[in-house]
Amino acid sequence: MSQVDALIIGGASLDTLHIGGQIFIAPGGAGLYTALAARRAGAHVVLFAPRPDPMPEPLQPAAEGLVWLGPAIIPDAIPRLEIAHHGGGRATLVNASWGALQSLIPNVFPPDLPPAHIAHIAALPTANQQLAFIEACRARGTPRISAGTYAWLVSSDRRGVRAVFDAADLFFMNENEANLLFSSVDAARARPGQILFVTLGERGAQVIQSEDVIHVSGQPAVELDPTGAGDTFCGAVLAGLARGEKVEDAARAGVALAAEMIGAVGPARLMQ
Repeated sequence: MSQVDALIIGGASLDTLHIGGQIFIAPGGAGLYTALAARRAGAHVVLFAPRPDPMPEPLQPAAEGLVWLGPAIIPDAIPRLEIAHHGGGRATLVNASWGALQSLIPNVFPPDLPPAHIAHIAALPTANQQLAFIEACRARGTPRISAGTYAWLVSSDRRGVRAVFDAADLFFMNENEANLLFSSVDAARARPGQILFVTLGERGAQVIQSEDVIHVSGQPAVELDPTGAGDTFCGAVLAGLARGEKVEDAARAGVALAAEMIGAVGPARLMQ
């Protein structure tokens, strides 16, 4: 396989979502959302994640059309998240089982894994796992390395997340995570040559390059399920950057796709 735009390293999960008094089972996972969004934005994408065999029915539509490589696992080993949504972009992680994602390591990269313009290491159970993949992608000669995080990991291993941030060329986080890592969004800074993206919900996103800060306005949206909004933003941005778009233009496209995606349950809008 020739060079791809983006290699997304992360996971796919089966999520139980509590929305407006109803319960939904939907595809999820930071890796899957990011890969689907990047593909929807026009990128040639490879998802590296544990792959259930046989593929559970709820995940089959998401898997169609994706180049999904990774170690084969039994369906019972797929990560499972339970999330309660409260409106206004607020959510509570009720329960989480990482399953096979806990043992995902670079040593299981397939020998035919294609080179990529950008490698993105999505949220994983530990910062050390992310660092191992960053080092492996650097060793493979990947020109740009991207990473993301999640609030529980920042709270429990701030030093580890900071090491991931320092090692990445691009970093994606939401406002809550920025407050935990930097004390505030205003205090967040990127080193020269690095780009930090902070999503702000309905207010859009902030792009930080060294001392320069660009605010990208939010877009009107009808929120049904905000699960994966930040990962959707990330995937669209990566697609734009891989095509050589200006950072601000890529961020605008990310805000627009995230606003569209949250209008349906799960990643349905990303599979249209």
